[in-house]
Amino acid sequence: MPLPLYLLAMAVFAMGTSEFMLAGLLPDIASGLDVTVGTAGMLTSAFAIGMIVGAPLVAGLARNWPARTSLLGFVFVFSAAHAVGAGTTSFPVLFATRVVAALANAGFLAVALTTAATLVSPDKKGRALAVLLSGTTVATIVGVPGGSVLGTLLGWRATFWAVTALCLPAALGILKGIPARPEKEVAAGGPALRAELAQLRNPRLLLVMLLGALVNAATFGSFTFLAPVVTDTAGLDKLWISVVLVLFGAGSFVGVTLAGRLSDQRPGMVLAAGGPLLLIGWPALAVLADKPVALLTLVFVQGALSFALGSTLITRVLYEAAGAPTMAGSYATAALNVGAAGGPLIAGTTLSTAAGALGPLWASGLLVLVALLAGYPLRGVIVTGRRDEVLQ
Repeated sequence: MPLPLYLLAMAVFAMGTSEFMLAGLLPDIASGLDVTVGTAGMLTSAFAIGMIVGAPLVAGLARNWPARTSLLGFVFVFSAAHAVGAGTTSFPVLFATRVVAALANAGFLAVALTTAATLVSPDKKGRALAVLLSGTTVATIVGVPGGSVLGTLLGWRATFWAVTALCLPAALGILKGIPARPEKEVAAGGPALRAELAQLRNPRLLLVMLLGALVNAATFGSFTFLAPVVTDTAGLDKLWISVVLVLFGAGSFVGVTLAGRLSDQRPGMVLAAGGPLLLIGWPALAVLADKPVALLTLVFVQGALSFALGSTLITRVLYEAAGAPTMAGSYATAALNVGAAGGPLIAGTTLSTAAGALGPLWASGLLVLVALLAGYPLRGVIVTGRRDEVLQ
């Protein structure tokens, strides 16, 4: 894989750290800005909504810019938003910076997904996507726990400053590693925006986007509410929460790496084998959550399966949207973030039911079941992985 892919993954790591780090910072933010924890939680919603809306909107605005110009601009805006957020004493201002950061993140990821596909041969999009998404998985392993520790030791503002600093080497890497293309070349090539948006009338593209959103909703629905499962159901100390999150992140790294080697040539094998296993895994985790060894093992496995399926489906989005070369990445980004925003909302409603802390795990299983049923019409295409049907 070319070096520029890893430089893009570095920026994705910084942005992924920012996206997930609030889970451990909300109480301190609430206290520091004199708002309730519930109000501070709106920062997470603001980021998710900004990602969903921002992916197609910002990608459409930047579609005629050179990739390097777009990527650098998004990184600098993202960095500046965190610098302002780190220094503000106003919750509305912090809220606004999260929206701006989300828009920049969405735009970056949309352009990066499209750019990554152009840096490799047409039959290696899945491997390129795996490298790019490894930045997110490493963020869950290193960035998020590290941000939590930094916030505990030096306060939540220090974590925001750390994200700001992480953007600088990422920007330098993009500047040095992503080739510049002349403006005229960019503007002259490719279909019109209307033609690219017309790709959204393709039922197969919409269905693959839906499947990706459902699997990602299941992933984030459970990931968001793992803490009470660890402390209440398994009876482990709070320190084990970080261990469980790191295990989930490690599993996701393994899953996205393995899937990246298979999702181009054998997507059907990943989906046909991983889908049923993922479906079984969430209820199994709910049933065995009171057994620490089983909990730790299944968290790793579910992280691997979730990201293996999710990254494979997102790769299919890029293939199905081949007629939208500058917007395909935004369609994939939107699908990911619809799931990331909707999953916790759905899972959260189960906490007040008889299932209690285990409710999100059952909800994730249900979401995967819906995905498998919805994907049944594509069984002859996705499951067999026939290149003449899938890639054209």
